[in-house]
Amino acid sequence: MATLPPVVAGLWRMHTWGQDVAARVRWIEQVLALGITAFDHADIYGGYGVEALFGEALAAAPGLRQRLRLVTKCGIRLVHPAQPGVAVKHYDSSAPHIRASVQRSLQALRTDHIDLLLIHRPDWLAHPDEVAEAFTRLQAAGEVLAVGVSNHTAAQFAALHRRVPLATNQIEFSPLQMQALADGTLEQAADLGLPPMVWSPLGQGRLFTADDAQAQRVRAALGTVATEHGCSLATAALAWVMRHPSRPVPITGSGRLEALAEAVAATRITLSRQAWTAVWQASMGHEVP
Repeated sequence: MATLPPVVAGLWRMHTWGQDVAARVRWIEQVLALGITAFDHADIYGGYGVEALFGEALAAAPGLRQRLRLVTKCGIRLVHPAQPGVAVKHYDSSAPHIRASVQRSLQALRTDHIDLLLIHRPDWLAHPDEVAEAFTRLQAAGEVLAVGVSNHTAAQFAALHRRVPLATNQIEFSPLQMQALADGTLEQAADLGLPPMVWSPLGQGRLFTADDAQAQRVRAALGTVATEHGCSLATAALAWVMRHPSRPVPITGSGRLEALAEAVAATRITLSRQAWTAVWQASMGHEVP
């Protein structure tokens, strides 16, 4: 997976969309028609079930696989019937678990390779040498084309990146959650030329529904941006996220094609420094120092 597309379709809620196989095939085709070519999974999504739902669609329309790229994550073990013997939710980035997770994902997704594999959460008991070796073996076997991490600090990313080339760090970032601006992850991504993937770029919907003071201020500031550019509030928020020089790649979280179209529209908007800072100020509740 040489480069990430500007927008990635997120599948973590697919099990709630109520689609049969034919509807899933149509949805994938419509998303591809919007220009979104990458689809973000994790083994745990939908109680270890979303990958299989997507895989059923790929099996029903085999030509789709060559037109899209599959991203998935591993490393979280839930207390679930699909995980016998797990009594406590925990992280597992051991080489055996990474390899086993990839085999399950390949089977569920009905594919012979994963385009991008991510470690879902930092595992305090994992050594970067072991993770790097597992990644390298999977890439040598052609089962995984590129590797990365999710929710890792800059130091954690650097430690693994020194051992095996990483493609991205999937992080949380939105006009309501700006920790990535202060903790060095975005600066690291820009420095390395490795665009971060961004989950919950709309604050899990809080941008539109929350009534707290921060959300109200941010909605007002984004409303000004939306009016200026003639776009929706969601498009304005996504354009704000994408304005950072690290070139963040937002992950959508909706099955509505209109929501995905709003994300694509954000790629055509560039906020001025003043407009971007006005949203930052609204979120933080104070002007820049």
